[in-house]
Amino acid sequence: MKYYLIVGEASGDLHASRLMHSVKAQDAAAEFRFFGGDLMSREGGTRVRHYKELAYMGFVPVLLHLRTIFRNMSLCKHDIVDWQPDVVILVDYPGFNLDIAKYVHTHTHIPVYYYISPKIWAWKEWRIKSIRLYVDELFSILPFEVDFYEGKHHYPIHYVGNPTVEEVMTFREGYREDREAFCRRHGLDPQKPVVALLAGSRKQEIKDNLPAMAASLTRELLRDYQAVVAGAPSIDRDYYDPFLAAGHLNIIFDDTYALLSHATVALVTSGTATLETALFRVPQVVCYETPLPKLMRWGFNHIIKCPYISLVNLIAGREVVPELFADRFSVANIRDWLLRLLPGQPDRDAMLRGYDEVVRRLGDRVAPDEAARIMVAALNERVETAR
Repeated sequence: MKYYLIVGEASGDLHASRLMHSVKAQDAAAEFRFFGGDLMSREGGTRVRHYKELAYMGFVPVLLHLRTIFRNMSLCKHDIVDWQPDVVILVDYPGFNLDIAKYVHTHTHIPVYYYISPKIWAWKEWRIKSIRLYVDELFSILPFEVDFYEGKHHYPIHYVGNPTVEEVMTFREGYREDREAFCRRHGLDPQKPVVALLAGSRKQEIKDNLPAMAASLTRELLRDYQAVVAGAPSIDRDYYDPFLAAGHLNIIFDDTYALLSHATVALVTSGTATLETALFRVPQVVCYETPLPKLMRWGFNHIIKCPYISLVNLIAGREVVPELFADRFSVANIRDWLLRLLPGQPDRDAMLRGYDEVVRRLGDRVAPDEAARIMVAALNERVETAR
């Protein structure tokens, strides 16, 4: 069968490439055409556009590139109609993808599947109307979304497991390096336990969060511990140099999972990194600086329909990890929580028990394999019904 996939960012390229790999195991004759990235290209098929030609973040960049965005959207719509795939598979990126879903549903009889459902429970819940009208099958990687979509909106979805679980599990099963060897490889002190600093993957996140993370590390703490920054793969080392100038931070690149394997505690900017840190069983403080902190707190309490910002707490349904953002973000609060999570402290043990709960809720299904199995079975059933 013919599969048309659309992603708009690097994470989508990763998830879609793994889905394509799993689809090929279910459908040996699978053909792919896509808006995607290098990882998807390695799985085969034809890339129409690279996701970097679609991914504009923020109000001003979007305005400046509206003509390009509309041109790519038009190209995508007409390319789908010309190629006539058996299914269109959308991966996250709702601003672009829901418009494509509407067009495909309105102008063709091609089914639309959505892999990694849009996070409308946090923002723009009204998009459920578009999903209900234009998406035939929705696939979720977050267990609490089942209650949101099915319980609240009566829209059936498939929870297929979380890909981060398999990624971390696969790494841990194959990683054999002890802490001394890891430290030696990166020029660290093998005698000192590691405090990991995961300050985000974008320059603005790093600029906002890393200084406060670094300032929270007391001289007393650094006598016994060493702080190691996980460098973002898309950011040059030169960008980090001003933050490292004080001399008490180390930095490594392209080895975050190994870093978490040997970390004792972590300071983490919100995102998938919070879940990865939990799956490595590293106690963490979630830090996220925001502008206008008091206004942001008000908006979070009254407008954003989401009780937490970290995936760990959202999955657990309660506060397992402290979330220091908006008016709670301060050097003093970060330092206080960091000290409370060191070995021997009761808050550390309580957090690790919370991690166990998160792991149970996520389950052990392999997300791309489960999604591919359901997709191919549904498409085969559709073919049989049409005969």
